[in-house]
Amino acid sequence: MEYTGTKPPSNISELVSKFVKLYKLRSIGVFSAENPLTSSKNSASFAEDSSDNTEETECDGEKIHPQPAAVSFQRNIFGEAEILKLFDTVSALKSAYVQLQEAHIPYDPAKIIATDELVVSNLETLCKIKHAYKEKQLKKSKLDSSSLEFLRSEVEVNERLLENLKSENKTKDLEIVRLKQELQDLAFRNSKLEEIIRRGRVERKNARVLDVTMFQNSFEAAAKSIHDFAKPLISLMMASGWDLDLAAKSIDDGVAYARRSHKKYAFEAYIAWRMFHGMLLDSNNINDIMKFDDPIDALIDNPNSGFAKFCRKKYLLVVHPMMEMSFFGNMDQRNFILSGKHPRTPFYEIFVKMAKWVWVLRGIACSLDPEAKIFVVKGGSKFSDVYMYSIVQDRGGPVDSDEGQTTQRVQLTVMPGFRIGEKVVRSRVYLS
Repeated sequence: MEYTGTKPPSNISELVSKFVKLYKLRSIGVFSAENPLTSSKNSASFAEDSSDNTEETECDGEKIHPQPAAVSFQRNIFGEAEILKLFDTVSALKSAYVQLQEAHIPYDPAKIIATDELVVSNLETLCKIKHAYKEKQLKKSKLDSSSLEFLRSEVEVNERLLENLKSENKTKDLEIVRLKQELQDLAFRNSKLEEIIRRGRVERKNARVLDVTMFQNSFEAAAKSIHDFAKPLISLMMASGWDLDLAAKSIDDGVAYARRSHKKYAFEAYIAWRMFHGMLLDSNNINDIMKFDDPIDALIDNPNSGFAKFCRKKYLLVVHPMMEMSFFGNMDQRNFILSGKHPRTPFYEIFVKMAKWVWVLRGIACSLDPEAKIFVVKGGSKFSDVYMYSIVQDRGGPVDSDEGQTTQRVQLTVMPGFRIGEKVVRSRVYLS
């Protein structure tokens, strides 16, 4: 009797054979008393052997090592129930295949058909499991792809945010650097202001010492130094052949001198006018010059100080280039001063001593409270002993009576006067 049932395809048989060999399933013999398909004990034993097996297995002559990671990956896709169902189906398929073989010896057509249907049924179950696995794997792949795209978009957004934060951080760093520099500048300026305030306090403190009496003493010293400088100036003019009468007349041609020797007051007035011109425009510190006995040493110590600039400016103003050429036969001293230096010549030393006392008088005048105000008596003004003092009487000339002085007129202001609040330092004048 021939067998006409459906025979399982050879590729499925090979798949089953390889799958069984891969998990090293033990051969199942002829079961006379129990059905392997319903034996949960054998299924559990199979699952335990499959999961715990760590030995190498041969498949078609090749050694296959156990892959716990693959099983773990499958478990991530399949649950425990699906994996147990897979193992049970494979066990049932193997059992049905063994029964199919047993049905041929002795040959039993009915049993062959029944076991063949059972094998086909288990194969269909495996195919369903396979399709379900592929569907879940595809869904997981799509899910992973969508998750990856989502993560990429999130990364891009975060990267853009990070770039913006870096840009803002860089801007803030630059702002911090700018603010630090501004803070340093403010601290520097504050230190300068503190120094100015400190100096102002010192100057205010010194102003109490620099009283009117000291101002008057400095005024006397300045007047004497102008007189002392006028002497060598007149001597050099005489030695150089200058016409003193004509020179005095060029200074002020409206003065009527009682004696010819009084024309020297015209030169003193000229020097004082040049030296005190613009005196109260600004104040100056007198401590730098007063600490030196010789004012030339102060110029050598700091050739660019305020006093040095004052000396340079006033010398060029008082001593005319024609005078210097006639005095020395060259312009070397003038050029030397113009270059910013100060010569140690006798003539320049006398000038610097005079400039020192004018500088000191200027500094004291601006340090007093209230400040000293300079005034000059115009020629032809009526004499007043409150504001004026006769230079002729001061230099040992004839002493005129008070009644005679009140009728005289001012011919020339030799030394300007100063007003300090209600106090007056009288100007020195030459009377007719």
